[in-house]
This record gives sequence, structure tokens and C-alpha cells, in this order.
Amino acid sequence: MATSPVPQTFKVGLVQMRCSPDPAVNLARAVEQVRAAAARGAQIVCLPELFRSQYFCQTEDHANFDLAESIPGPSTEALAVAAREAKVVIVASLFERRAAGLYHNTAVTIDPEGQIAAKYRKMHIPDDPLYYEKFYFTPGDLGFSAVDTQVGRVGTLVCWDQWYPEGARLTALAGADVLFYPTAIGWHPSEKAEFGAAQSDAWRTIQRSHAIANGVYVVAVNRVGHEGAPGETASAVPTGGIEFWGGSFVCDPFGVVLAEASRTDEEILVVTCDRRHQETVRRHWPFLRDRRIDAYGAITRRFND
Repeated sequence: MATSPVPQTFKVGLVQMRCSPDPAVNLARAVEQVRAAAARGAQIVCLPELFRSQYFCQTEDHANFDLAESIPGPSTEALAVAAREAKVVIVASLFERRAAGLYHNTAVTIDPEGQIAAKYRKMHIPDDPLYYEKFYFTPGDLGFSAVDTQVGRVGTLVCWDQWYPEGARLTALAGADVLFYPTAIGWHPSEKAEFGAAQSDAWRTIQRSHAIANGVYVVAVNRVGHEGAPGETASAVPTGGIEFWGGSFVCDPFGVVLAEASRTDEEILVVTCDRRHQETVRRHWPFLRDRRIDAYGAITRRFND
């Protein structure tokens, strides 16, 4: 990594995109969008969770393991070329084949020289209707960490991790100035009218709370579009599958949303973050100072009964 001074301000790029059934097309479009974000001044660009394919975890199908790849592998090689050419850091979530029968949902951070600067394996693995991730992914074993980049120290978590304050806290305590959450989350079409607004509001609120509690910038990057249940046609009114709700956003260290993408369209957001603002917020709201670390031992138990 370069050893030049860390800038006081830096620009993050969020790529909110649709994903097609063709992995090669998705990878090419992701590279194109990274370059477009860099052309707008982004210095670190984040892609959505598992952007290389449609969200295959809607079903338990052994054939989907063929989508996995090694790290380093074809996707990191293509992204490394883009990182070098655009002189940006890239955060990318990939389906990692670690060994035969051993797979992870893994986010890599690629530096402007095209090297893998960090790897994070998703720690919290959901098992909900149409989100059957426990069938595919082994829980991460690399812990929560942060890595130095050209824009400062950053931490990456993945989707379901964003509901857990412990992960955000530990990543912030590793020195991260910004938390990136590549994401694939949406509504079940049949439930959207009744529960949709509350679900998306909770998603936004919990991540804003991580920013406030830890005094860090938070960057959440989601996909958009309906990815249907088997047998549904593109022209049908969706009743199954998942309607990914977009809404990618950046919030500052006090939870103020600085920019937010639409619920339906592909977008690139480029947002300036200011490390001096982070310092000011932490001075006036010194949550890290006032933590009672001597009193938190019970947090390591499943439930205090």
C-alpha cells in the first residue's frame, strides 16, 4: 500500500446495480460502473453483495455451487485491472470456493495497485424464507478487522452483519473510519404492502445507529430489481421471488444521511466524507470514551438466563 499522508477528505462511490443471470455480463458491468464512479472522483468504490450473479440463495440447489470461485480468481483479476487503471480501492463481495465443499460469502478490498489488501468472510449467516444462506456459506473465521487504504482505515462487513451492533463496534474498535456493507436485501412481493415500509426503515435505522454509536461513516450498497421465483415470467406481476429495494446510502458519524439512491433504479452515488467532521462528532459525543468495558463480560453469552 502507498504510504502517502491520509487525506482529510475522501470520496466513496456506491454502485447500485441490477444483476442478470449471466455472471460474465455482471462482472463486465461492475467493472464499467467502477470506472464510471472513479471518473466522478470516487477514491474507494463498493459493489453490492454477490454482484456477479442473481441472488441464488432463494433456493437450495447444489448446482449453484458452480458459481463459486477461488480468491484470488477470475473476478479479483478483472477488478484488479480496473483498480490499477482507475487508481481506486474496490470493495467487492464474492462467492468464495475455499476448498471442495467449503464456501464463504467473502468481501475483498483491492488496492489501487491491484493487490488484495484485505479479505473478510461474512460472519452472520441468515436462514430465512428465500434467504437460505446457511445451505451455501460457512460462517466467517477471519473476525472483524479494518485495513489501511489510500483514503484511510476502512472496515467491511456483509449484509446480514449489518443488523448486529457487535460487528460494527468491533470493526470500529479496529480503527475503521468508515464501514462498508455490501448488501442484497429486498421485499417478498406478497408482503411488501403490509410490512415493506417498516422493513426498509428498520434496515436504514440500524445502520444509522452503527454510525452514531461508533462515530464512523457508514456506506450501504444494495442491488435493485425483481429476481423472480422459478417459473415466473418477466412480464408477470411478481408474486414470488425478491424485489430488491435499492436505497443505497451514506450516512455521517452522527447518522445524517448524506446521499441515498432510489428504490428502483441503477445509480452511482459519489459522496465526500470528511475525517475532520468525524473528529468533531466524537469530541462532542464521546461514546468510545465512556464505554464501561469492565462491565460487558456478559455480552459473550448467548442469553443471560
